[in-house]
Amino acid sequence: QVQLVESGGGLVQAGGSLRLSCAASGRTFSSYTMGWFRQAPGKEREFVSHIWGSGGSTYSADSVKGRFTIARDNAKNTVYLQMNSLKPEDTAVYYCAARFGIVVGRPSPSDFGSWGQGTQVTVSS
Repeated sequence: QVQLVESGGGLVQAGGSLRLSCAASGRTFSSYTMGWFRQAPGKEREFVSHIWGSGGSTYSADSVKGRFTIARDNAKNTVYLQMNSLKPEDTAVYYCAARFGIVVGRPSPSDFGSWGQGTQVTVSS
């Protein structure tokens, strides 16, 4: 397993941007698909985006396509989530997750074995 630490959350007005970062421990970071999930109060944790270890494939939920971009820097063991055109409904705790190997399509949280502690994103209207 890998240890994950998120950062970059905060309070932003609607239409604004934030970039989340997730730093991972370990020497095999490039072997892991990295994902972002979010959980709003009273709701289930939902998938946002994932990226393969090579960085060659990404997949995002329809609700964030065209607004959020996932990227990774394997030299820095870090994955990013650039969030633009934020909406109040994007308010949630955002979690970074890791899964050894590849993920195809829309995963469920149970597909990922390692999780960060989460970072709060609040979008005001």
